[in-house]
Amino acid sequence: MKYTLLGNTGLIVSRMAFGALTLTRGNTMGGIAKVQGADADRLVGQALDAGINFFDTADIYAAGQSEEELGRVLASGRDNVVIATKVMSRMGAPLVQAGLSARHIAWAVDQSLRRLKTDWIDVYIAHNDDPRTPLEETLAALDAVVRSGKARYLGFSNWPAWKVAAALEIQKARGWAQFTHGQMYYSLLGRDIERDLMPMQDRYGIGITAWSPLAGGFLSGKYRQGQAADPADRLAAGQPIPFDPATGFAVVDLLRASAAELGATPAQVALAWLLTRPIDSVILGASRREQLADNLGAVSLVLPAEVVQQLDELTSPPEIYPHWHWRNAADRVALDALG
Repeated sequence: MKYTLLGNTGLIVSRMAFGALTLTRGNTMGGIAKVQGADADRLVGQALDAGINFFDTADIYAAGQSEEELGRVLASGRDNVVIATKVMSRMGAPLVQAGLSARHIAWAVDQSLRRLKTDWIDVYIAHNDDPRTPLEETLAALDAVVRSGKARYLGFSNWPAWKVAAALEIQKARGWAQFTHGQMYYSLLGRDIERDLMPMQDRYGIGITAWSPLAGGFLSGKYRQGQAADPADRLAAGQPIPFDPATGFAVVDLLRASAAELGATPAQVALAWLLTRPIDSVILGASRREQLADNLGAVSLVLPAEVVQQLDELTSPPEIYPHWHWRNAADRVALDALG
């Protein structure tokens, strides 16, 4: 396993993280949450044996049961691992049990601690943007969680870049605990964060962890055009990751060809490409031991420069305004400067 510091902190995390979205205690989520009991013990044990020390979950996963199962499995080795969980989603019928209000954050963190069977959360993440709650209220509540000792670090997930930048400026100005990193969707079929969020990341020195690095399993290479997905697979339960199918299958074809040349698998090539990007950790969402073993093989896979370039060119996101205008203007200025 390889390790890095999480964002601008001194917290050491594995470059591959274990995503506990698949863990449950019976509350299944379509083709996603289906690992429990002895299977969960074996899967998490396999991750630990491989050197993974970073475990990611959320209160909403399997309606809290992911946190419960992860807390049970990690209880004896809690001091050796980094646990991240999230807050924002609806966790009950009462109207107050959702969002990023001070009320909900203060209640939700205690519920997560109870389910995880721990006294502290390493990284507490605001799971989504909450447009109904004033940003200052959310940030003050998150700061209070850190000051109380219930969490060590803060993160955000699925927030727009402008709001993250505003939050970081407010946190800095008021001496509040700051966001250390963002957990964002990033894959060969979803490179939107390269437009605004990554430049913002570079400006503030924060980190990025990538969720759904295989685009909901599509980039594993097991899907073929015209063939129905296995009913037990995530894609059969509905595709939450939007992408153009023609582009998707073209990328998979390139992954298969590259994998054949390198003695690897398409999933390993897709994950190895991500590890060449300026991100801290890639969150793996395996439900079977052989699947996790395959994904972990990406850590030692070094992609030739020409393969990285081919994947970059095939999946480069189209420029949108004002990016294309800025680039054209910058090019003109550069040419004028050359005389």
